[in-house]
Amino acid sequence: MGIEKLFRKRIIPAECRLLEDDEIVYSDESILVTKWKTLNPKTDFSHGSSVYDYEKGIKVSKFYRDDDSLLYWYIDIVEFSSGADKTELVVTDLLADVIIYPSGKIKVVDLDELAEALEKALITQEQTINCMKQLNDLLTLIYRDKFDTLTEPLDSRGL
Repeated sequence: MGIEKLFRKRIIPAECRLLEDDEIVYSDESILVTKWKTLNPKTDFSHGSSVYDYEKGIKVSKFYRDDDSLLYWYIDIVEFSSGADKTELVVTDLLADVIIYPSGKIKVVDLDELAEALEKALITQEQTINCMKQLNDLLTLIYRDKFDTLTEPLDSRGL
């Protein structure tokens, strides 16, 4: 895809931000791999890496503590679009997220935000339907013990 600029678009709160400090490690027609430091200082994590899977509509991120130990995996359900030109990628967070802890514990979060966004017409019915289908597909992979197929682009690069 030749992505040079990456934007994070949020629905709640409404914002679109250039991720100018994210380093693009790898890009092809199906995925984008980045490594990054937190945008704002956090006490529980400081940096991480992400793989954006265009086909599945997800962003799989590894959140690391200062000592480089894994805090958790964080998976965003997202929608991809081009920015001003084909070298810009806009990633819209569709609000539903999954957290996987090193212990194996799984949490689905922010479904209340998804409902609020739909109620307030901040997100379309089509986006909501796509989000729920993508979430179902993600959880099916996780429950079938296939999560490693999603993390391989990070693991194989030592991220």
